[in-house]
Amino acid sequence: MKIVFFGTPQFAIPTLIKLLEHDEIEVVAVVTQPDKRRGRGSKTQPSAVKQVALEHNLPVWQPKRIKKDRDTLDHLKATQADAFVVVAYGQILSSEILEMPKLGCINVHGSLLPKYRGAAPIQWSIVNGDRTTGITTMLMDVGMDTGDMLLKAETAIGLLDNAHGVAVTLADQGAELLLETLFKLEQQTIMPTPQDNSLATHARMIEKSDFAINWSTSAIAIHNQVRGFFPNCFATLEDKKLKISATVPITQDTIDDLPEEYRSIQQQYSELATLKGKPGTIVKNIKNQGAIVQTSSGLLLLKQVQLAGKRAQSGWDFVNGMRIEVGTVIDDG
Repeated sequence: MKIVFFGTPQFAIPTLIKLLEHDEIEVVAVVTQPDKRRGRGSKTQPSAVKQVALEHNLPVWQPKRIKKDRDTLDHLKATQADAFVVVAYGQILSSEILEMPKLGCINVHGSLLPKYRGAAPIQWSIVNGDRTTGITTMLMDVGMDTGDMLLKAETAIGLLDNAHGVAVTLADQGAELLLETLFKLEQQTIMPTPQDNSLATHARMIEKSDFAINWSTSAIAIHNQVRGFFPNCFATLEDKKLKISATVPITQDTIDDLPEEYRSIQQQYSELATLKGKPGTIVKNIKNQGAIVQTSSGLLLLKQVQLAGKRAQSGWDFVNGMRIEVGTVIDDG
């Protein structure tokens, strides 16, 4: 089976590797986004997918606008591929491209469609507090994740899971599901299922303003924000940016779901629940854990933080290093 692979970030790598390792599949080319300036020094760097493609001596095409790039379109057509596999590529494909491969263009999407169509399905499912997510493979059409569904696989989201960890799980799950999808399509043993548009939700692009913490919201809402937008959420301490990358919600609804390492907090919950303070106020420091902050509803343990100009550190090291006292106020982001 001849495949052209479309993808850009790390999330796409497990699927590409699975395809490359399979004896009955030939990846004939890779399409990825143009190199971008990243990191300190703003050096131009290739995408994760391009790096893997070059390691395997594959042709790599990087059009700025694939719909308008005649050379790339001609290359794609000339491959006479059985399928185009698309995993987090980052551009919309035209009807001309969608009609090229024999089996169609198959997308690996990080949600249980029709929920979370769009650019950031994993992040928004966590921000919204979902306890289940998954992968959907689908036949692409000209819409944004609106094509007929092929196969689905579910996975649980734990209370303390963040977007990075869930993405790693889903990337591996998607690679397995994609292989199953390809061969079932080839054997005509799979029936595409139209999406119910009335159930569709949109996972919009993430903006920098989404990272700012507002202590006047609930502990669980802030916790979901921190882990959904990991590791970018922040508040303000003494006029400095305080990045908060891991938290633990201490509420009546979550206390029993905490893992064993938080047994001491569970045992203290009755006492903790009586603590009061304005949102953003540190109401207690727990040894070997960290500072506990009051929100509008419930408490939040700061598990990992990074003050501007310093390295990331555990919540307890932060308390000791900064000599954080009860009554200290952390301002909104």
